[in-house]
Amino acid sequence: MNAIGVSNMVDVMIVGSGPAGLSCAIEARKAGLSCIILEQGGVADAIRRFPTNLVWFSTAELLEVGGVPFVVPTTRPTRMDTMNYYQRVVHHFHLEIRTSCRVSAAQRMGSGFEVKTDSGESFQGRTVILATGYFDHPNRIGVSGEDLPHVFHYYDEPFRYHGTDVIVVGGRNSAVEAALDLYRHGARVTLVHRGVKLSEGVKYWILPDIENRIKQEQIRGLFGVTVERIAPGCVALRTPEGTKEVKADFVFILVGFNPDTELLTSFGIRLDPETLAPCTNQETLETNIPGLFVAGSVVAGKNNNKIFVENGRLHAFQIIPAVQQRLGEGLS
Repeated sequence: MNAIGVSNMVDVMIVGSGPAGLSCAIEARKAGLSCIILEQGGVADAIRRFPTNLVWFSTAELLEVGGVPFVVPTTRPTRMDTMNYYQRVVHHFHLEIRTSCRVSAAQRMGSGFEVKTDSGESFQGRTVILATGYFDHPNRIGVSGEDLPHVFHYYDEPFRYHGTDVIVVGGRNSAVEAALDLYRHGARVTLVHRGVKLSEGVKYWILPDIENRIKQEQIRGLFGVTVERIAPGCVALRTPEGTKEVKADFVFILVGFNPDTELLTSFGIRLDPETLAPCTNQETLETNIPGLFVAGSVVAGKNNNKIFVENGRLHAFQIIPAVQQRLGEGLS
């Protein structure tokens, strides 16, 4: 497919190249629509930044897009398997993607939309699909020291932390899995959670593992406890017995993510004040702005445990027929 010039207006402009965005682009191509994807990182960039040793709970066919078989030698694909697959899909369908292209501003224009990027480029589309996910906006706990260099909001791999004291903050899957991985690679791990017990959403096959590690004191579990402040080498914790300092060479704050509300509202999208979910037509996923759609986990706002790759990739089959209808009607 020939590159799309900056001055040309495409039928569909997609922001985000995760599975939902790729699926929308593929279905747009199959429908004969011109399409470009704008991606602030690389292809499927959020998955690229997942923990390096990640293995999906889902089987490969539940991650497929565009009808392209996802074949792996094991039952469940790894992060690397998945990255290779989505990159092959891009080449298979000759999708036009501008990577390292962060959208910084948006406006409605006569017959469509215009977006500008951090580099100063401008792109136009008759319709827009926002498939931005939520992985770029981790929740913060708002304490002193949260931005120190030994404090992280993402977990990558365990090997750097062998033989060190690590505090993991959180009580859901990301925190639990990181705590277990760090422990098994030689870190001394303390899991800190404000709840009196782990989240009920922790995967059922992981829950007995973390509970047994805590019971056997292989991982220290502190519940009903919050972080008061972070300093080099230690964390002050607010406990029922008062403030206590715990040694910490590294701190992982893994307490979930939020959607990019700034980008959504820059387009004029109304958000639910409680969930931050975009207001949409549930059948078409069109927002309150005609011709502007959302796809993937961003649809659920803060409730991002409701939409995963497995169901978010299917949004394309709701959106693209509605896009075709919008294009037929005109947007002016």
